[in-house]
This record gives sequence, structure tokens and C-alpha cells, in this order.
Amino acid sequence: MKVSISGFTFIRNGVSLGFPFEESIRSLLPLVDEFVVAVGRGEDDTLARVQAIGDPKIRIIETVWNERMADRGFVYAQQKMMAQYACTGDWAFYLEGDEVVHESELDAIRASVEKHHGNPAVEALVFDYLHFYGSPGYISISPGWYRRECRLVRNTIRTYAPDGQYWLVMHQHKKPRNPHGALAGAHIYHYGWVRRAEYMQAKLDQVSKYWQGAVVPTINYANFDPQAVTPFKGTHPKVMAHWLATEAEQELVFNPDYQLTRKERKYRLSKAIENLTGLDFSRKHFKLVA
Repeated sequence: MKVSISGFTFIRNGVSLGFPFEESIRSLLPLVDEFVVAVGRGEDDTLARVQAIGDPKIRIIETVWNERMADRGFVYAQQKMMAQYACTGDWAFYLEGDEVVHESELDAIRASVEKHHGNPAVEALVFDYLHFYGSPGYISISPGWYRRECRLVRNTIRTYAPDGQYWLVMHQHKKPRNPHGALAGAHIYHYGWVRRAEYMQAKLDQVSKYWQGAVVPTINYANFDPQAVTPFKGTHPKVMAHWLATEAEQELVFNPDYQLTRKERKYRLSKAIENLTGLDFSRKHFKLVA
């Protein structure tokens, strides 16, 4: 019997905030049996654009965000879980609105699901991340950016999201824990930090409303540690071609007078230690078991 996979995401004001959400959804549709999209009531035509994709696999849930929920981004967790709880597959694949899978890796993802489905010790599949920064030609290598993350979770176990980013497993009556995972053998292409600067500023301004006490920086991609990125040598997913040509920043020129922040100096030191020792200091929300 074929193992079923649900895709899911949430989005609100995706157009005005510069998310490549249409491309994100389209990239995953060939892999999944259904795709649940929680679309929050907003001020642009995000809902119409999701509907216009026109794929029968897509199931839309229209939601209203709690504007008074300003505790550590929990409103994002609420929206994420509304979509996940509507998934009916054996596994549930979560993509954020600025994340894309490469068409060349879909078969590898399916093979990984089939390989681990019969092993209950594997609760999630872990993807390697490509975080693009400032332009489609650079990716982050700093330990300050997570390098791996769960995005495909077994949908027959009790999980929940404490925020929009990751999962915890409710393990009987014990303290919740990170999922036990295996490597998916594939990548997530993360494009949030290459959208045009004005879109990124609008996105951060929105996030601050739901994350009480958050300090909103003024976006200038040039003000960044040049040692925290490296040129991207691969190919982008085909579905991203138009968005990258029209909606992304095209060139990254670092500010030679920029002074590193305290965190950036710490991460630069951590990266130097990683280079010497082979260790990985990036944050992980999973435990590899296979």
C-alpha cells in the first residue's frame, strides 16, 4: 500500500510581504497526495492566488488571526497547527511560504519516506537547508542560521508547534521532546532573505506585532558579515525562475564600513572553531536516530 503524504502551510498577506508562496506550493504538489493551505484573512489577493493555482490536491482553510496574540510568535504556531490537523496523510510535509523543494530531489524524498515508514523510531525527516541571503547568488554558512530542520513529520504521532518553526513530540505523560529523525537526503531552498528589501522590512514589521518586545531592524542587506556567506554553486528550482528575476534582490555588495554586531563576532568565532574541529554549533530541533 502506498504511503500517503500531505503537504501543508499557512500564509497571510503573502503578496504584499513578498513571499514566493505560489512557487512554494507548486514545488511540492508533485510529491503529495493533498496540500492543505491555511489562508489568513488579509488585505491583498493571497487567497485568490492560491485558488488560481487550480490543482485539485489543494484544500484551503480560511482563517482569522488572533491580533491580540503577541506571545513569542504563537499565532504562527496556531496557524501551522490548523493546517496540520487537517492533514490526512501518513506523513505531513510542512513548507513555509518562502521555502521551496527542488524538482530533482522529489524522488529522493519519496524514497526516504518509503525507506523509513516501517520504522516507528523515525518520527521525522530532516532536510539540509540552503539559506539564500542578499541575492540568489549567496548562501549562509554561519552557525547562527540553522543548517538542518525537520519538515516532514509522521502524521500518526502526537506533535505540536510551540512556534511556527519546529515541532515537539508529546511523549506519553513525559516532558515534550524534539522529534527523532533521519536525514531526508534532500534540501529546502529558503528564499526569505533575498526578497526585495521593502518586502522584507514589511515582513519583519508584521512579525514584531506577534512577538512582543521584538526589536525590528532596518533592512539593509549590505550591512552583514561577508564571512557569513559563500557563493551558491548549484541550480535553483525551475519553479523559482520568474520570481527570482522579478521579485528578488539581484546584487549583494557589502558595506566596507559596516561594524560587526556582538552576535556576528560570536558566530564568526564559532565558525572558525567549526572549521578546525569539524563540529557543528548550529541549533537543532531534532535528534538523529537513523
